[in-house]
Amino acid sequence: MADKATRAEYRPTIKDLPIDERPRERLARAGEGALSTTELLAIILRTGVGGESVLDMASRLISRYGGLPGLARASLAELQSEKGLGPAKTAQLKAALELGRRMLLTAPDDRFIIRSPSDVAQLLIAEMAHLEQEHFRVLYLDTRNRLLGIETVYVGSLNASHIRVSEVFREAVKRNCAAIIAVHNHPSGDPTPSSEDVEVTRRLVAAGSLLDIEVLDHLIVGQQRFVSLRERGLGFEQLD
Repeated sequence: MADKATRAEYRPTIKDLPIDERPRERLARAGEGALSTTELLAIILRTGVGGESVLDMASRLISRYGGLPGLARASLAELQSEKGLGPAKTAQLKAALELGRRMLLTAPDDRFIIRSPSDVAQLLIAEMAHLEQEHFRVLYLDTRNRLLGIETVYVGSLNASHIRVSEVFREAVKRNCAAIIAVHNHPSGDPTPSSEDVEVTRRLVAAGSLLDIEVLDHLIVGQQRFVSLRERGLGFEQLD
């Protein structure tokens, strides 16, 4: 038997997947809403590179840039320096992201409305549940709870002493938001809130009260599960 240290890594390609599990086929069968962000990005990129499947490539880019907002902010030069992203794929990616941005600007009445924690989970759990590091994201909402945007504001172990409240609310103030929702993942897969999670929530709620920007919720995402700290009354004691 070959030594594990010298054994080549097995990385299945899209063609190795069952036909029903390939992104394009899943989109045709179940609709685009059933696909994760990684799968949708893989469809845009079309092919992987050098033994890396297009799904792995999409996952790598999402992780490295902190999701779609980070990819949208990245320059052409930054993206083209990535393995597998030449001028053509970079142009396709930037064009798709720009179309999404223009849709939000030109059709505000069609923006996604957040009515419950499940709506937030529907947007993010498929992608965030598989991130290897903790990502802290903020959803920005208008007075009708319509989604204005999502930003990754922190990557790394969530610690109350590391989270800068000003960073969390900076974009919210710039966008003149009425409310925000905080979301972060637990790479362990267990979404049970820690004492640090509750403390961060308390700080956000207090700061939001001063800024007149309501913190509607703080969700923790795990493997196919999520916890709403608002539903559990954790960190929101001063409001409920």
